[in-house]
Amino acid sequence: MFGLLGSLALLIALVSQAPIIHAQETVKLRASVVAKTFGFGPVWVASKQGFFNQQKLDVEVLLIRGSDVSTQALAAGSLQVSGASSDAPIAAFDRGLDMVIIGGIINGLSQSIMAGKNYKTYDDLRGATLGANSLTAGTAFAFRRVLKAKGLEYPRDYKLINVGGTPQALAALASGQIAAAPLSLPVNYVAEEQVIPHYQLSVYSVLRPWAEKNRAVVVRFMKSVALAARWIYANKEAATDLLAKEMGLKREYARKGWDFYTEKGLWSPVGDVTLDGLGIVAQIYAEQNQIKTPPNPAKFVDQSYLRAALKEIDGR
Repeated sequence: MFGLLGSLALLIALVSQAPIIHAQETVKLRASVVAKTFGFGPVWVASKQGFFNQQKLDVEVLLIRGSDVSTQALAAGSLQVSGASSDAPIAAFDRGLDMVIIGGIINGLSQSIMAGKNYKTYDDLRGATLGANSLTAGTAFAFRRVLKAKGLEYPRDYKLINVGGTPQALAALASGQIAAAPLSLPVNYVAEEQVIPHYQLSVYSVLRPWAEKNRAVVVRFMKSVALAARWIYANKEAATDLLAKEMGLKREYARKGWDFYTEKGLWSPVGDVTLDGLGIVAQIYAEQNQIKTPPNPAKFVDQSYLRAALKEIDGR
């Protein structure tokens, strides 16, 4: 998965030599998202609603399709914050890259498995071509776990291709290129099956050496994230309008999406991660890579930046 990373030791050394950003400066950061879908809405709220600017952060949000590609960009120094599926930093950490998760974006699964009209049961998918936004990461983790529970083993019983995020998967499904795919809410706003509880789908990650040298900046980033999350929860109509416009959705769908993500707690009210959810991801990662002991989330999560941000916000 991370063959393009090259020498992790060399990359870490290069990052450790990068200049330190001083806390009081207005600084430029590059942050990624791997899909422009409703679930990543908090990132766009932080950007479009001015929460980054309030913290003297000039954040360029880049759409980088593929969590592994986002991780490679982070390791190479092209990004300071990677917003990607949680298994990507777990895999990178397991392979020796000193990467750490500092916050949560989507704290659960918002996908439903949708199939073409000719497929009525899971067994009908045997021998079919299915779509996902990755072959090994993100929602593909959960997708393959569900299919396995239904008696379908990969790659024996079906073919899996990368068709991109929900908009691309919906187009591929409609054209008959694929038989089924997991689609995010609210594109399919009636969830037919919640596949796995306590699943940390996507997270904010940074390189630990850079974050430790630029702690005040990372705290300001997480302060922006927390303020954006609180604004989303406190301003339903305004948040619905912003996200409908940004995602190109009908307002009624965006409103259903807001209801779903907030009621189910898929967006943390402060941008935090769920350790239980990360534990499940680590477990699946270990199973797929034939590792006896799953990686311990405590080793690749650092919530101290968010705690410091919340202390500044709340004054205690």
